Amino acid sequence: MAVSYLDYTSPTIQFTYDLSNNLFFKKDARNYINGLSINQLNTLGNVSLLDIFLSTGNVVEPHIHQNATELVYCISGSAVVSIVNPFTKELLNFPIQPGQVANVPQGWWHYEIASVDNTHLLAIFDAPVPEFIGGSDLLRLTPASVFAHTYCLNEAQVKETLAPITQTVVIGPPNDCHAQQVQDKGSARSPYPNHAYFSQPYGSTTYQHPDRPQHQMPVIGNGWGYR
Repeated sequence: MAVSYLDYTSPTIQFTYDLSNNLFFKKDARNYINGLSINQLNTLGNVSLLDIFLSTGNVVEPHIHQNATELVYCISGSAVVSIVNPFTKELLNFPIQPGQVANVPQGWWHYEIASVDNTHLLAIFDAPVPEFIGGSDLLRLTPASVFAHTYCLNEAQVKETLAPITQTVVIGPPNDCHAQQVQDKGSARSPYPNHAYFSQPYGSTTYQHPDRPQHQMPVIGNGWGYR
C-alpha cells in the first residue's frame, strides 16, 4: 500500500463522486462509458475504474493498458472478455455473467464484446490513471507501407481497408458503419464457435464504411490518456 501524503483536513479533500458527471465516451444512449480516476476523486490512491454500458454485439475495442491490470466485473447482462496470452500465443475467450469476473494482466491485448442488451460492466484498475493504447490508433497511425512490407501484404489493399479508421474508436462498430453479409461459399461462423453468444453470425459479417465526414471523439480532460 502506497504511503499517502494527503492532507485529510483540507477543504478540497474528496470522499465521494457521481460517475455520471464524467462521461468518458458515448456512442449512443445504450453504449457509453463513465470514468473515475484520481483526477475526479483525490482520495482514490492506486485504483480507478470505468463504468461500461453496452448493447448486443458492441465491442470495447482491442487495446492494452501498459501500466495497469484490469479486473472486469459483470453487473448485469453478459459479455465475453477476450485476451491474447503473449506467452502461449493463444486467444482466450471468457464469458462472464452477473457476479463473475475476468482478469486481464498488465499490458495484455484484450477486448470485451456484449452478448446481450443492457450489459453493464465495471472495469477496475490498479493504477490511479490507467494508460491506454487502442487498436484503432495502432492501425490508423502505422503507415500502410509498413504493414505491407512487414507482413508481405498488398499496400493498396491495406490502405483501402484501414482508410475508414480516422479516430480512436473506443466502442465499435462506429455508428456510421453498415454491416453486409460476406458473399462467399463458406458457412456463417460465430467468432466463438463453441458458444452461441450472438443472434447474428458476426464471424460472417464484413463492416464496410462509406465515405464519412471526420468527427472528433470527445476529449475529456481527465488524464485518462485516451485521445
